[in-house]
Amino acid sequence: MSIRYKILNVIIAASVLFSGCGKQLDLYPHSQVATESLTEKDIEAFLNGVYNMVQNTPTNSSYVMFDIIGGNLVRGGASGLGGYGEMINDILQPENGNIAAQWNGYYSALYQVNNLLVSASKLENAQRKAEITGISHYFRAYIYYNLVTRWGGVPILNENTTEKKARNSEAEVWSFIETELTAAIDNAPAFSNYYYVSKDAAKALMSRVKLAQGKKSEAAVLAEELITSGRYQLDGFEKIFRAQQNSEVIFSLLNQTVESGINLSVLFYTYAHPVSGSYNYKPTPEVMNLFGATDTRKAISVDTYSGLDVINKYPSGQTGTDPIIVSRLAEMYLISAEGQGLAGLNRLNELRAKRGLTAISPVGEPAYLDAVLLERRRELLAEGFRWYDLVRLNKAKQEIGLTEAQLKLPIPTRELLLNTLLEPNDGY
Repeated sequence: MSIRYKILNVIIAASVLFSGCGKQLDLYPHSQVATESLTEKDIEAFLNGVYNMVQNTPTNSSYVMFDIIGGNLVRGGASGLGGYGEMINDILQPENGNIAAQWNGYYSALYQVNNLLVSASKLENAQRKAEITGISHYFRAYIYYNLVTRWGGVPILNENTTEKKARNSEAEVWSFIETELTAAIDNAPAFSNYYYVSKDAAKALMSRVKLAQGKKSEAAVLAEELITSGRYQLDGFEKIFRAQQNSEVIFSLLNQTVESGINLSVLFYTYAHPVSGSYNYKPTPEVMNLFGATDTRKAISVDTYSGLDVINKYPSGQTGTDPIIVSRLAEMYLISAEGQGLAGLNRLNELRAKRGLTAISPVGEPAYLDAVLLERRRELLAEGFRWYDLVRLNKAKQEIGLTEAQLKLPIPTRELLLNTLLEPNDGY
């Protein structure tokens, strides 16, 4: 299927989806919705609509939330003054609109993914039925990964329902994600284009999921399978983050202007910048000093314009969009490096060499882990990793001064009111 055909179908399907479920989601908490199914003839268009929903409904800030609350960013001029502590205390409130929009967005997307699974079960073409089922399981895993890393245990909905659901445990959610990804690896299509979900995309996400749970050796094995597959190569930052064809991306959301409201660049550029923006967030001085003179990531990652520091990874400007990278090979190098411990130093140094840096030789596992974490901060800046990296490695309190409560996001107030079975996170 061509990208042009995909975009056309996205527009058609998205209009159906939003009109069909908007009122439903206004009446119920976003973790409680009813089942709807489509006819077989609509399923391909509906599939593309699901890509659109997963991409768009969690809103702009969801993609950089972990950078915002993870110490990489502070408020820019348009959002008022105040340091990191003031900002995070303001954001991490049950009434905060950004928090609610992300919860609502992920569950709204889940609603459509569950509908897609119901519709896919009616397909007569066995191969396509398996592929769409695998894609659906990938998206469900991706949604729940974003939910569990933010809120811990959340209601698991493997089918849509009007019944109120209590929160499952965090362990149950992680187990559900692994089950979903296993199904995706078994059934999703083989890699053909990084704008489509594939078995490799599922394997990359599974590697991330394993690492998040401390299953380091399993994470490293999966990462190595992708590194050594021959299908991907580390590539230049100017290609990865300037929408050029490249050999590094494993899965990316296409995010074209015609069908998307996700415009990350508007959060980071100033109005005076040639591409314009609202300058909601700016990189901290520490982030501006992360990159040495030889680091090929520097110019693409950060910039200073008219004396103001900006994130430079999303260059499209106020009226454009940029692809949203979900998984790429550099992350697999970093997962392999972390998962293997010091035995994975070669993977860390291979990545550093590609980015213009010299080899390092940390002494001892703690120093090595710090080196990997620093490289993750450089490589994955403004891609939504930093806060959870610090949380999962038990470094968030020491590194950025978070309280125990701030190791999770608050359940939105509206959801607690609509679903009395939900329990708030501790400290909120």
